[in-house]
Amino acid sequence: MKRMKASTNDTGRRVAAPAVDLQPFADVVATLRAPGGCEWDRAQTHRTLIPYLIEESAELVDAIVADDPAHICEELGDVLLQVVLHAQVASDLGRFTLQDVCDGISAKMIERHPHVFAEPQTLHPDEVARQWNERKRRQSSGGVLGKLPRSLPALDRAEKLTARAATVGFDWESAEQVFGKIDEEVQELKDAFLSGDIAHATSELGDLLFAVTNLSRKLGVSSSEALRGTMDRFESRFAWIESAARRAGTPMETLPLDQLDALWKEAKEFERSVPVSD
Repeated sequence: MKRMKASTNDTGRRVAAPAVDLQPFADVVATLRAPGGCEWDRAQTHRTLIPYLIEESAELVDAIVADDPAHICEELGDVLLQVVLHAQVASDLGRFTLQDVCDGISAKMIERHPHVFAEPQTLHPDEVARQWNERKRRQSSGGVLGKLPRSLPALDRAEKLTARAATVGFDWESAEQVFGKIDEEVQELKDAFLSGDIAHATSELGDLLFAVTNLSRKLGVSSSEALRGTMDRFESRFAWIESAARRAGTPMETLPLDQLDALWKEAKEFERSVPVSD
């Protein structure tokens, strides 16, 4: 892998990134994949590596949320391993190389940032995002909605779909209107459930979740982040109940629901009493 040289952009400013040499790492991965290397690495394909890419990406997100620099650095390495592994798999098949990956993304970043590389000007971040999406749309045959990966987390994909539809005016005027839509979907879900039509109820449940993601977008809140926060609180409160049951010497599964609910409320009260750190 060649090191990128310092270059001069149209503003006359010389720009250079810190020197990075990926070749030794690429050689390590190539050795693992070569005859006489590691049989596990040699057996991998693009498809078999999918779970690891997803898992490593999720672990990186956790490290970022925790604001742990050392952990972020480590997890970035794990994600980079997945990128280099995929490139090596492709290289072994004669399809493309790690250099092709780097050259391709470099060219794309230059093309998508004409305000930096072609006609230098200062743009607001919102305008940069709009420009990026417009160029991406022109290069895609997917219309306004584009081609969002189906493997994206469902809540994230729903938010992106509605955000893209909103760019051409297909959107609720206010969050209040979305609340009304949610009430409507809840009633339709109840009706479908009471009718015993599970297929219909499943469809209505999807409509309800989609409406909720619309609301989160209108409120400027990530539905995935909101749900992750709720799951974190659930885990913490559930652990409180388990701890209380152990202290009482009572198996948790033998506690009646009203006692479990009382412990849950205690956990909520304790949670509220703990000061939130900045």
